[in-house]
Amino acid sequence: MTEDVHAQDGSSPVAAAVLPLPLEFEALYLANQEAYHRYALARLGSNEAAEAAVHRAFLEILRHWEALLEESNLQQQTWSILRRVVISQRLDSFRHELGVLRSDIGLYKAMSSLPPRQFDAIVLRHILEYDTKRIGWYMGVTPSTVDYHCRKGKERLELAVSSFIQTKGESK
Repeated sequence: MTEDVHAQDGSSPVAAAVLPLPLEFEALYLANQEAYHRYALARLGSNEAAEAAVHRAFLEILRHWEALLEESNLQQQTWSILRRVVISQRLDSFRHELGVLRSDIGLYKAMSSLPPRQFDAIVLRHILEYDTKRIGWYMGVTPSTVDYHCRKGKERLELAVSSFIQTKGESK
C-alpha cells in the first residue's frame, strides 16, 4: 500500500499512497457495516440508497473519530450518526418526491421549496408525528428552535396556498 499508484496508461503516479485509517475505525467498520447496511436498506428501500447512506455515515464517523473515542458509549454514538444520516437521506428523497407530485392547491410544491430546517421540522412533526424532543434530537437543536422552524414553515405554507383557501372559502 505504500508504493505509488499509477494511472492505467502507465504515466505518472495518481497518488503517492493511500492514507491509512485508524485501526480501531477499521475494526468498527468491519464489525458494523453489514448491520448498518441492513438498517439503511430497511429504511430507504433500495440497495443503492442504503450503500450511499452507510458510506456517508462512516465518513461522518471518521470525521469525528477522535471525539467519538472519548465518548462513554462509542457504539451508541456511531449508531446515532447512522440513524441521522438515514433520516436525512430519506427526508431529502421525500422532498424530491413531493416536488413532482401534483396538487390542486400547490401544497407539495410549497413544501418542497421550504428551507431545509423548516422542511425537516414540518415533515417530522406533521407527517411522521414525532414529538418536539425527538425532532430536536434529530435536528440537533432545542425544542424551542424546533417550534420556531415549525411555526415559520407553517407560515410559509399558509402564504403559498392562501389564495386557494380564500377562493374555496368565498365560493361557498
